[in-house]
Amino acid sequence: MEALAECYRTHASLVRSYLRRLVPAQDIDDVTQVVFTEIWRSRHRYDPARSLETWVLGIAHKRAVDHLRGRRPPTVPLEAVGDPQGPDGRAVGDDLADRDLVRRALAELPAPQRQAIELAYYGELSQREIAERLRVPLGTVKARTARGLHRLSTLLAAA
Repeated sequence: MEALAECYRTHASLVRSYLRRLVPAQDIDDVTQVVFTEIWRSRHRYDPARSLETWVLGIAHKRAVDHLRGRRPPTVPLEAVGDPQGPDGRAVGDDLADRDLVRRALAELPAPQRQAIELAYYGELSQREIAERLRVPLGTVKARTARGLHRLSTLLAAA
Protein backbone atom coordinates (compact mmCIF):
# COMPACT_ATOMS: atom_id res chain seq x y z
CA MET A 1 0.00 0.00 0.00
CA GLU A 2 2.95 2.33 0.66
CA ALA A 3 4.05 1.85 -2.96
CA LEU A 4 0.66 3.14 -4.18
CA ALA A 5 0.87 6.16 -1.89
CA GLU A 6 4.34 6.95 -3.26
CA CYS A 7 3.13 6.47 -6.83
CA TYR A 8 0.25 8.84 -6.12
CA ARG A 9 2.50 11.50 -4.56
CA THR A 10 4.87 11.28 -7.51
CA HIS A 11 2.45 11.00 -10.43
CA ALA A 12 -0.91 12.50 -9.41
CA SER A 13 -0.10 15.95 -10.80
CA LEU A 14 1.09 14.38 -14.07
CA VAL A 15 -2.14 12.36 -14.35
CA ARG A 16 -4.29 15.41 -13.58
CA SER A 17 -2.45 17.48 -16.19
CA TYR A 18 -2.91 14.76 -18.75
CA LEU A 19 -6.61 14.33 -17.94
CA ARG A 20 -7.25 18.09 -18.26
CA ARG A 21 -6.88 17.68 -22.02
CA LEU A 22 -9.32 14.77 -22.19
CA VAL A 23 -12.13 15.05 -19.67
CA PRO A 24 -14.25 17.95 -18.37
CA ALA A 25 -12.70 19.83 -15.44
CA GLN A 26 -15.41 18.70 -13.01
CA ASP A 27 -14.57 15.03 -13.71
CA ILE A 28 -10.77 15.13 -13.31
CA ASP A 29 -10.75 14.12 -9.63
CA ASP A 30 -13.12 11.20 -10.23
CA VAL A 31 -11.13 9.87 -13.17
CA THR A 32 -7.85 10.34 -11.27
CA GLN A 33 -9.23 8.18 -8.48
CA VAL A 34 -10.26 5.50 -10.98
CA VAL A 35 -6.79 5.64 -12.55
CA PHE A 36 -4.99 5.02 -9.26
CA THR A 37 -7.45 2.29 -8.29
CA GLU A 38 -6.65 0.62 -11.62
CA ILE A 39 -2.92 1.05 -10.99
CA TRP A 40 -3.29 -0.75 -7.66
CA ARG A 41 -5.39 -3.56 -9.14
CA SER A 42 -3.05 -4.15 -12.07
CA ARG A 43 0.26 -3.57 -10.25
CA HIS A 44 1.31 -7.15 -11.03
CA ARG A 45 1.28 -6.30 -14.77
CA TYR A 46 3.76 -3.44 -14.46
CA ASP A 47 7.17 -4.25 -15.98
CA PRO A 48 9.90 -2.44 -13.99
CA ALA A 49 12.11 -2.50 -17.09
CA ARG A 50 9.72 -0.01 -18.72
CA SER A 51 8.82 3.59 -17.84
CA LEU A 52 6.40 3.94 -14.92
CA GLU A 53 5.13 7.30 -16.24
CA THR A 54 4.25 5.77 -19.60
CA TRP A 55 2.43 2.89 -17.93
CA VAL A 56 0.49 5.26 -15.63
CA LEU A 57 -0.46 7.58 -18.50
CA GLY A 58 -1.55 4.59 -20.57
CA ILE A 59 -3.96 3.63 -17.82
CA ALA A 60 -5.07 7.26 -17.49
CA HIS A 61 -5.81 7.41 -21.20
CA LYS A 62 -7.86 4.22 -21.14
CA ARG A 63 -9.88 5.33 -18.11
CA ALA A 64 -10.49 8.78 -19.65
CA VAL A 65 -11.82 7.15 -22.82
CA ASP A 66 -14.02 4.83 -20.75
CA HIS A 67 -15.31 7.82 -18.81
CA LEU A 68 -16.14 9.78 -21.95
CA ARG A 69 -17.85 6.80 -23.59
CA GLY A 70 -20.02 6.31 -20.53
CA ARG A 71 -21.28 9.88 -20.46
CA ARG A 72 -24.62 10.68 -22.03
CA PRO A 73 -24.47 13.75 -24.21
CA PRO A 74 -26.58 16.58 -22.83
CA THR A 75 -29.94 16.86 -24.53
CA VAL A 76 -32.54 19.58 -24.51
CA PRO A 77 -36.21 18.98 -25.25
CA LEU A 78 -37.06 20.20 -28.74
CA GLU A 79 -39.84 22.39 -27.34
CA ALA A 80 -37.27 24.34 -25.31
CA VAL A 81 -35.20 25.23 -28.36
CA GLY A 82 -36.16 28.43 -30.12
CA ASP A 83 -35.57 29.38 -33.70
CA PRO A 84 -31.88 29.64 -34.61
CA GLN A 85 -30.49 33.14 -34.33
CA GLY A 86 -28.82 34.94 -37.20
CA PRO A 87 -25.78 37.22 -36.90
CA ASP A 88 -27.97 40.25 -36.10
CA GLY A 89 -29.84 38.44 -33.30
CA ARG A 90 -33.04 37.89 -35.22
CA ALA A 91 -34.38 34.45 -36.03
CA VAL A 92 -32.95 32.98 -39.24
CA GLY A 93 -36.50 32.54 -40.51
CA ASP A 94 -36.99 36.32 -40.30
CA ASP A 95 -33.81 36.82 -42.32
CA LEU A 96 -35.04 34.43 -45.01
CA ALA A 97 -38.37 36.24 -45.16
CA ASP A 98 -36.55 39.58 -45.52
CA ARG A 99 -34.40 38.19 -48.34
CA ASP A 100 -37.50 36.99 -50.15
CA LEU A 101 -39.12 40.44 -49.82
CA VAL A 102 -35.98 42.12 -51.19
CA ARG A 103 -35.78 39.69 -54.12
CA ARG A 104 -39.43 40.30 -55.02
CA ALA A 105 -38.99 44.08 -54.72
CA LEU A 106 -35.84 43.95 -56.88
CA ALA A 107 -37.76 42.04 -59.54
CA GLU A 108 -40.21 44.95 -59.78
CA LEU A 109 -37.49 47.51 -60.56
CA PRO A 110 -36.69 48.52 -64.11
CA ALA A 111 -33.84 46.37 -65.46
CA PRO A 112 -31.16 49.15 -65.52
CA GLN A 113 -31.84 50.10 -61.87
CA ARG A 114 -31.98 46.46 -60.73
CA GLN A 115 -28.72 45.70 -62.55
CA ALA A 116 -26.89 48.66 -60.96
CA ILE A 117 -28.08 47.69 -57.46
CA GLU A 118 -27.30 43.98 -57.89
CA LEU A 119 -23.78 44.73 -59.15
CA ALA A 120 -23.18 47.10 -56.24
CA TYR A 121 -24.57 44.97 -53.42
CA TYR A 122 -24.28 41.40 -54.62
CA GLY A 123 -21.32 41.85 -56.98
CA GLU A 124 -19.59 44.19 -54.50
CA LEU A 125 -18.49 46.52 -57.30
CA SER A 126 -17.88 50.23 -56.90
CA GLN A 127 -19.95 52.65 -58.96
CA ARG A 128 -16.92 53.32 -61.15
CA GLU A 129 -16.49 49.55 -61.76
CA ILE A 130 -20.19 49.24 -62.60
CA ALA A 131 -19.89 52.11 -65.09
CA GLU A 132 -16.94 50.39 -66.76
CA ARG A 133 -18.67 47.01 -66.86
CA LEU A 134 -21.93 48.43 -68.29
CA ARG A 135 -20.11 50.91 -70.52
CA VAL A 136 -22.20 53.84 -69.31
CA PRO A 137 -21.14 57.16 -67.72
CA LEU A 138 -20.51 57.19 -63.97
CA GLY A 139 -23.32 59.74 -63.49
CA THR A 140 -25.77 57.33 -65.13
CA VAL A 141 -24.80 54.56 -62.69
CA LYS A 142 -25.20 56.96 -59.75
CA ALA A 143 -28.64 58.06 -60.97
CA ARG A 144 -29.82 54.48 -61.60
CA THR A 145 -28.62 53.38 -58.18
CA ALA A 146 -30.22 56.32 -56.37
CA ARG A 147 -33.54 55.95 -58.20
CA GLY A 148 -33.50 52.18 -57.73
CA LEU A 149 -32.80 52.40 -54.00
CA HIS A 150 -35.54 55.01 -53.55
CA ARG A 151 -38.03 52.81 -55.44
CA LEU A 152 -36.84 49.74 -53.53
CA SER A 153 -37.42 51.42 -50.17
CA THR A 154 -40.93 52.43 -51.28
CA LEU A 155 -41.71 48.86 -52.36
CA LEU A 156 -40.34 47.37 -49.13
CA ALA A 157 -42.24 49.87 -46.97
CA ALA A 158 -45.46 48.85 -48.72
CA ALA A 159 -44.78 45.12 -48.16
